Amino acid sequence: MKEDRLRRIGAKWLLTGAALMAGGAAVAKNPIVPGWYADPEARVFGNRYWLYPTYSDDWGQPDVSPSFTPHQKELRKTKTVRPSYVQQTFFNAFSSPDLVHWTKHSHVFDVANAAWAGYAIWAPSVIEANGRYYMFFSANDIQSDAEVGGIGLAVSDKPEGPFKDALGKPLIGAFHNGAQPIDPFAFRDDDEQVYLFYGGWKHCNVVKLSPDLKSLVAFADGSTYKEITPPGYVEGSFMIKRNGVYYLMWSEGGWTGPDYSVAYATGPTATGPFKPMGKILAQDFRIARGAGHHSVVNVPGTDEWYIVYHRRPLGDDKGEHRQVAIERLVFEADGSIRPVVMTNEGVQPRPLTAAAAKN
Repeated sequence: MKEDRLRRIGAKWLLTGAALMAGGAAVAKNPIVPGWYADPEARVFGNRYWLYPTYSDDWGQPDVSPSFTPHQKELRKTKTVRPSYVQQTFFNAFSSPDLVHWTKHSHVFDVANAAWAGYAIWAPSVIEANGRYYMFFSANDIQSDAEVGGIGLAVSDKPEGPFKDALGKPLIGAFHNGAQPIDPFAFRDDDEQVYLFYGGWKHCNVVKLSPDLKSLVAFADGSTYKEITPPGYVEGSFMIKRNGVYYLMWSEGGWTGPDYSVAYATGPTATGPFKPMGKILAQDFRIARGAGHHSVVNVPGTDEWYIVYHRRPLGDDKGEHRQVAIERLVFEADGSIRPVVMTNEGVQPRPLTAAAAKN
């Protein structure tokens, strides 16, 4: 019964994907792209929206990296927390002119272009700077400082890649303040300072990046790794700024369980202090389960906002079976965020009519 259901889902998305590739008038619904993807980051570069998710599991024909070096083959013998981690060795990306019709870009980053990384390639964050595109990513799911891995940096001349390792080693390769070095998010403040928010294992750190984004610089108090963990935080930190208010957002609960959700806090600066404001996204047994690890994208020059997140289909218990969805994100008059209502309908087309500002 379950296998038949998954086959029907697959057939539906093969047809939808074909319609999108053909540029037809079909309106995409949630989930917005076919396949098992998670941890989606949405950005605007030029006149297109870009989506950078984690490859969560095979959908039909397995997608694999072309090759591994001898060193990577040894790395891949490490006992992983879940078998799927050795499948996660690359990122596919998607771009769209309107949030509805998406074009797939295969292997925009692959461990073939980062010799120190071998598996558990997760949660990319891409930002434009200095005329290039910089991708921060998680690799190797390190469990202690004795292992090689953490948050890496890759660079490309185009948002569709190919992104290639910029450092030859992790940018952040150890635990600080108890935070596992995963789930990076690059945020540019109004003064052009770029911050990197990151952290798993229920600890959230923020660091300041150098102008070339290739190293860390100290805060005014001399610290480099500033812990800003809010109550309930687990992973997946994200930051936006609206009307002078900084919104720190994160995922709570277990990523394979029904309690996965998104909460937020507000503060006067990118580093806080932050006031917890509650949950804005949780599972809905009428729609999907395990909703979380989101990003938010703003239509440049407007006060229109969208939340992009992953969720698990009803009746499917495999943790890796996650799909990407999008909804409107609405702010109340007092600046608080209205709880998100998950839908199967998704959003209406929202074309970008002019070149976007830096995101």
